[in-house]
Amino acid sequence: MNHNLAPIIAVARHRLTVDGQGVTTLVAFHGCTLCCQYCLNSQCLRPEGLWRTVTPDELLGEVMIDNLYFLATGGGITFGGGEPAIRSEFISDFCRMAPPEWHYTIETALNVDREHLERLVPHIHEYYIDIKDMNPAIYRRYTGQDNRRVLDNLQWLLQHDGMASRIVVRVPHIPDFNTDEDVQRSRQHLESIGITRIDEFTYERR
Repeated sequence: MNHNLAPIIAVARHRLTVDGQGVTTLVAFHGCTLCCQYCLNSQCLRPEGLWRTVTPDELLGEVMIDNLYFLATGGGITFGGGEPAIRSEFISDFCRMAPPEWHYTIETALNVDREHLERLVPHIHEYYIDIKDMNPAIYRRYTGQDNRRVLDNLQWLLQHDGMASRIVVRVPHIPDFNTDEDVQRSRQHLESIGITRIDEFTYERR
């Protein structure tokens, strides 16, 4: 029996162009390492936000229904949340069971222990990283946490061959927390360390 259980808040099928290439299914996990002021999925932090728990083989049985869509479009599974990287053992087990042709994307704030990334790197094809802001003071005020682990993890990922082309860093304009000049400084910092794909957008207050 597989005892690797993970808490999830949603499984959303047939997503196009928003979570990576092709047709994707989003698996959103409960739990996060941050407490952002404008959290997009605040149910991931509340006990009542938990939908159910699943094992990797239970989840695989559920998402296999879209196998033909994944194969035809080059799509697959996007792991989101919450912070999916803290479920690295579950994700690694799932990816080993699933068809090797599937494409795996993760949406992460990257504020996790390095051991999680070490488990994920052999399986994840594309990373969407929400960096919040590169300024430590802005980051802490917005998330309640320090961003040193984020920067260390980002630089560690970039040490892997070809990784820069597989990373999209999201640099948000955060009302009441950063300015246009702060965003541009974040972009410049990211470009200086080798990030080439940057998604700049504006958070909405919630």
